[in-house]
Amino acid sequence: MSGLTQSDLATRLQTEGAPLGEIFGFISGLYFRGKLAYSQKFAKVTDDVRPGYVITASAGLVPCETLVTLPQLDQICAGEVDITNDKYRGPLDRDANELSDRVGTDCQIVLLGSIATPKYVQPLLDVFGERLLFPAEFVGRGDMSRGGLMLRCVSSGVELAYIRLAGATRHGAKPPKLAAPLKKAAKLTIG
Repeated sequence: MSGLTQSDLATRLQTEGAPLGEIFGFISGLYFRGKLAYSQKFAKVTDDVRPGYVITASAGLVPCETLVTLPQLDQICAGEVDITNDKYRGPLDRDANELSDRVGTDCQIVLLGSIATPKYVQPLLDVFGERLLFPAEFVGRGDMSRGGLMLRCVSSGVELAYIRLAGATRHGAKPPKLAAPLKKAAKLTIG
């Protein structure tokens, strides 16, 4: 962001822009990469509904593939993510209501973000109600564990089981650590 870095992502951020999902994947690492890959693999999309959206501090819900430049990134990340902050809640409520209208009542909305904090959950519950789901396996897991879990699901092609967020137990005992992923066996061909 300082202009001193010469990486491909930094160059694109300073010029034509980069996808917001890629930027957040770089910033938050495993956790967001897991959310992005999972949503791309399992979301059911239509022409006007994208597979994943980022909850931003001051720009509401932004599709993961939206190109943003450094000044735009500064703008959408400015502000405090707090349910009493109108600069956060106003755009989030606006976009959630618009998305709700577009998808209709037969669509389930899956929250892959933090389920333990009201700053994300409450605004979405207010709009989506019973349609808002989350992976049951998230209870008790931290960010990195959820990211690893989602990446494993993408790799195996097995989708997580979802439960309704309204009224659900969102805090619980920490589940056992994920087992180390199986290493792929080396292939040797002799010709």
